[in-house]
Amino acid sequence: MDLLLVRHAEPVRIENAEGPADPPLSERGVRQAALAAGWLAGERLDAIWASPMRRARQTAEAIAIAHGLDVNIDDELAEFDRDAVSYIPFEELRATRDERYKAMVEDRLQDLEVDAVAFQEGVVRAVERVIDANPGGKIAVVCHGGVINAYTAHIAEVPKLLWFEPGYTSINRVAASRAGHRTVIGLNEVAHLRNVDL
Repeated sequence: MDLLLVRHAEPVRIENAEGPADPPLSERGVRQAALAAGWLAGERLDAIWASPMRRARQTAEAIAIAHGLDVNIDDELAEFDRDAVSYIPFEELRATRDERYKAMVEDRLQDLEVDAVAFQEGVVRAVERVIDANPGGKIAVVCHGGVINAYTAHIAEVPKLLWFEPGYTSINRVAASRAGHRTVIGLNEVAHLRNVDL
């Protein structure tokens, strides 16, 4: 089967919410999601799955509408920061050399109170459930940068959990055989965002 791991579009910035931040898409993110949906409209998709988090669901809904599909939700496709009270874009954390950014790039998720092993195991279970439920299909899974990293690191046997930076609405392609072989075909496809100032 062909598996498309799609990172969500840009969400709004939220800091110090009373509960989990779980932001919706920003205006820019809504445009990104529409462009991704338009880009993928030319491909056959048999099903769409998503994280339960708003930014992923809203991105998935844009793609689903273009294909006349419903969005299936799997709780274990949620990002490792699902309970955080803030959502600060990774780009901002990087620009300010925030300690959270340093912890992520240095593979110290435990400093963010994240059990990296348990997170990756949950991601792998979720993605494999999607694969098992759709033999021979072409499936889009709309999720998060950490989820995409965790699954691709697993199949490529990369020891570092967060090993590359998927762009907003990037498409990351994996081939999954019925015999159990998993192959990364492409990472960070963002041609749909070129020349549009997004």
